[in-house]
Amino acid sequence: MDAAIETVGLKKTFPAKGKGGAVEAVRGVDLSIPHGEIFGFLGPNGAGKTTCQRMLTTLLPIGAGQARVAGFDVAREPSKVRCHIGAVGQLGGSDGPATGRENLMLSGRLYGLSRRDTLRKIDEVSELLDLGEPLDRVVNTWSGGQKRRLEIALGIMHEPEVLFMDEPSTGLDPQNRANLWTHILRLKERGMTIFLTTHYLEEADALADRLAIIDHGEIVAEGTPEELKRQVSPEEVAQRIQREVPSGATLDDVFFKICGRRLRDAESEEEEVA
Repeated sequence: MDAAIETVGLKKTFPAKGKGGAVEAVRGVDLSIPHGEIFGFLGPNGAGKTTCQRMLTTLLPIGAGQARVAGFDVAREPSKVRCHIGAVGQLGGSDGPATGRENLMLSGRLYGLSRRDTLRKIDEVSELLDLGEPLDRVVNTWSGGQKRRLEIALGIMHEPEVLFMDEPSTGLDPQNRANLWTHILRLKERGMTIFLTTHYLEEADALADRLAIIDHGEIVAEGTPEELKRQVSPEEVAQRIQREVPSGATLDDVFFKICGRRLRDAESEEEEVA
């Protein structure tokens, strides 16, 4: 299989709350993501990006269409998909009253690793993600950046082929966010495919090899960050300078041109469907 993640006509519909009828959260998404790529999935709340990720990670049944992850059919082989992926959610999954080492030990054993292999992996991921100093303290005493790195470590204890990351830097200050980006790039260097859901334009620009913009459940643009930014004309950039906004074709300009509104404006319009 050439692609680490592949979808054809992926759809999901939910009942409309209190209105009758249905809401099309995802409307025929086609994706092909090669192995070893960081793929950015960009869009405002309510665009369908989290719903797509939940289907790909088997947390939601697929409404229509097909999806394959790490070579396995998501609808027909969900248990095999789960064995080959890792997931880092927005809310995290660590146990606060336990130490970092205890969290990692539990994760390794739950994934079926022997005690010896789990201890080896704890040393490996701790070095990779700079967890040595706080490892034997209870997680409730860790900083926000340390907790996010621990949550990534929990997601890669079993050496997944594909790692799904849903808004990994939400709530972090700029310094911790930049630090986290460095660690995400280290995972890519190890050959891991990373599906990165984000609404931070600078995060997608800094990390993604390619990205897709989803709006109202449909892919409205796809390409490398540079390819998408070339869609913005010099005249549009000049108008941005005249408005005394930081110059240069940024991804926010791209989003505005394609979707007709700024991403942060879109964020305040609606809540995530699911």
